[in-house]
Amino acid sequence: MLAKATRIVQTLLPAGKEYIALMRLHHPVAKEQIISTFKKFTGEISQLPPVRSAVKRQFRPRNIYYMNILETRDMFILFRVGCEAGTYIRKLIHDMGKDMGKGANMVQLVRTKAGPFTDEGWHSLQDLKDAYEIYKEKNDESHLRKIIEPCENAVSHLPKIWVFDTAIGNLCHGAQLAPQGISKLTDNFDRGDNVAVLSLKNELVCLGRAIMSAKDIMNNKKGIAIITEKVFMERDVYPRQRQ
Repeated sequence: MLAKATRIVQTLLPAGKEYIALMRLHHPVAKEQIISTFKKFTGEISQLPPVRSAVKRQFRPRNIYYMNILETRDMFILFRVGCEAGTYIRKLIHDMGKDMGKGANMVQLVRTKAGPFTDEGWHSLQDLKDAYEIYKEKNDESHLRKIIEPCENAVSHLPKIWVFDTAIGNLCHGAQLAPQGISKLTDNFDRGDNVAVLSLKNELVCLGRAIMSAKDIMNNKKGIAIITEKVFMERDVYPRQRQ
């Protein structure tokens, strides 16, 4: 993240993650037992964080959205796992090995997805340097634009509200959002959820916290719908409406 977009990182931390993991079994295990254990640990599990962790060490529920075995060779299992944020994959592998009765440990782990970002969009620092050199030499920013994405891409996983132009100026000055200023919205958020507020041109205006659910907003014209928390748009892009 660069400049003001660094403040979006907090919205990515609780987003779902995906990993490619390599498990090593301590002893041979029948294929049927492996498949059974993978199925058993898919869905909601109870996980105790490892001794060295950044959270309080107590059992807590975590969702494993999917686990797909990609390859097995000797006592190594390569698999893909999609999970809720805060899931410890090393501990997951340890617990699965324990369930098989043979023990297992993690050999390698690569994160392939965090919220809306996947490994398909990876670029190296060398790629960035090359793109910058092309920009300097040829005044061609197309290569940079393929690497440095607009901050709107970082909120694609959040529920969204689109507001009228007349509401944007006030939002940029920290005003709260009332239902009258809303043009349209997604229907997948409840009270307390984080919401991305966009202009009708799909420009990110701010991030906010829902005081009303999507259903309540559609049925109400009074009150406060969204509490403005982080403003990203500059104040002078849209004129402020005097009340």
